[in-house]
Amino acid sequence: MSIQKILAISGKPGLYELKIQTRTGFVAESLLDGKRITVGMRSNVSLLSEIAVYTYTEEIRLSEVFKAIATKENDGLAISHKEEDATLKAYFREVLPEFDEERVYTSDIKKILNWYNLLQPKGFVSVEALTKEVKEENAE
Repeated sequence: MSIQKILAISGKPGLYELKIQTRTGFVAESLLDGKRITVGMRSNVSLLSEIAVYTYTEEIRLSEVFKAIATKENDGLAISHKEEDATLKAYFREVLPEFDEERVYTSDIKKILNWYNLLQPKGFVSVEALTKEVKEENAE
């Protein structure tokens, strides 16, 4: 399984898997409840594979951040995104020590941890799957 077809849709809770592209947009399936929705071209949609996190030297792809979390947690769940801000920043610093604290907000960390915990039980963010995905991304 890969995060290549996983979407975050502005204004919609959770994450979605891209199922079918249509003339006017696409059909996506919610990872929360399995319901399918149609999304028009005007919707603000982000592919998780295109998202990166700022560090002091470069931008690191979200798949690499997920891999670091999966490695730290031995393919288990991360801490809850509802923890205190200081706890979230300390945890994220353990996972990605060089993240740029001025450009990566607590709300970004919450979103990343929430997404990770949503994808992890479904097998999208195991160390093995993400190692393969990171290699494919770097080959491109």
